[in-house]
Amino acid sequence: MNDLILQPILFMGALSSAMMIWMYATRIPAAKLLEVEGLELQSLAHPAKIGGIFPSKVERVADNYNHLWEQPTLFYALIFVIWAQNHTDQLHLYCAWSYCALRLLHSLVQSTLNYVWIRFALFILSWCFLAIMLFRECLVTLS
Repeated sequence: MNDLILQPILFMGALSSAMMIWMYATRIPAAKLLEVEGLELQSLAHPAKIGGIFPSKVERVADNYNHLWEQPTLFYALIFVIWAQNHTDQLHLYCAWSYCALRLLHSLVQSTLNYVWIRFALFILSWCFLAIMLFRECLVTLS
């Protein structure tokens, strides 16, 4: 049963990969259009200069891809700690898969509709499942 906790990492990796493909599928055509319109893309070499240049529907996907390299890094580390300590149980599995499902929904909302309050709610709910796993593991490991 302990190895089951590693499966959500594969899901999150697949989600990150799908978002990267979606990002480039929207960004490359948008960049080519900007070049046709006379923008020198090399002038955007620094990431801070990109904001506001691409259409919102393109930037939202890129923003979400970047978000998948922020909070989920704690998720990955925590999963490996739970696995290494052989602490996998049904609650950890439920929380890990709930986190993944909520991050998928967060990605879809941010990249399409981008309703801030829905996105925020999904983010907070995913954080709650991550926090449950983190605090549970802290209590077990530190006691």
